[in-house]
Amino acid sequence: MLTCLGDADDTVAALLTGASGVAPLRFVDTEKLFVGFGYPIDDGDRERSFRASSWLTETVADAVRESGLDVSGKRVAVVVGSGLRELRSLERWHADGAGATLRELHFDAAVRAVLPEATEVLTVSNACSAGGYALALALDLLALDEADAVVVAGCDSMTESMLTMIGRVGDELVTELRPFDRDRGGVLLGEGAAALVLEREPADGRPVLARILGVGLSCDAHHETAPDVAGIVAAMRDAHTRAGVAPEDIDLVLAHGTGTALNDPTEARALTEVFAEAGGGLVTAIKGATGHTSGGAALMSLLVAVEAMRRGRLPAVIGLADPIDEAADLAVLAGESVPIQARIAQVNAFGFGGVNAVTIVEV
Repeated sequence: MLTCLGDADDTVAALLTGASGVAPLRFVDTEKLFVGFGYPIDDGDRERSFRASSWLTETVADAVRESGLDVSGKRVAVVVGSGLRELRSLERWHADGAGATLRELHFDAAVRAVLPEATEVLTVSNACSAGGYALALALDLLALDEADAVVVAGCDSMTESMLTMIGRVGDELVTELRPFDRDRGGVLLGEGAAALVLEREPADGRPVLARILGVGLSCDAHHETAPDVAGIVAAMRDAHTRAGVAPEDIDLVLAHGTGTALNDPTEARALTEVFAEAGGGLVTAIKGATGHTSGGAALMSLLVAVEAMRRGRLPAVIGLADPIDEAADLAVLAGESVPIQARIAQVNAFGFGGVNAVTIVEV
């Protein structure tokens, strides 16, 4: 993956030390937008078009190479989750005359630049849970024998229109994203990409880093933007059923944790309801360090969960100092990273319109 903190190794290392990638925004009129900070990727002094596509290309290439997958003669599909696709490039084309073609606004060309053998490239645009939905679709493709392997990816860059929306809903300038904190001020955007290779079982003995046990989905349509406890609980329980696990089997939870007035208490209530009898494992979230990365968020949290379990150390929630009352019965990790012995993790991702995806992963 690529985040404001660097590549996958850099990102995990930074999370474990409590680092944050928050920084002043560039390339936009921050006074006009009333948003001055975010978690941007610093990739030059001038804004390039199709930044999300470039990160996607890099992470897909890295994932395929590191997996050791031999793509020759195999049906390799690619599913990309994105909340905004290449909207920023469209904005620049409209406002600044930067060149863009319709073909470039989809991710087919970006993927085929490094994986020309791909049998198909699908884009899933399911708001902030797009990466989770892409993973669910990939599982279906494998289960239906429509692919031998699936590259699952997610990506997004910041857009002026989304920054404008964020700036309209706050009374004060937000300087950091603080998940589950009583003094949270609201969401700030991050950007980047993540990718992984999913197979039923490597036939050539290549090592398996983790197993996706199931992805639970719900689309509750409760409200355009406000999350709903019942819809989130339904996705969690669907995930547990598909994975064949019970709440007491979950060792840790990577929460959605957006630092907003509604999401954090709603997610905390849902987690409390689902894990009430089981007690539940540790809960953490990464957006306080990476910002809200939209389409890439679910897969970034998934990769962090896998690495945390493999390394035996869990990062704390960056920006959390005084937990909200709704999280009182949850073991939300604040302060410093802690050693863990964990085998199964739950990864939450929720989007506008009640588009919810919950992943269960085992190492």
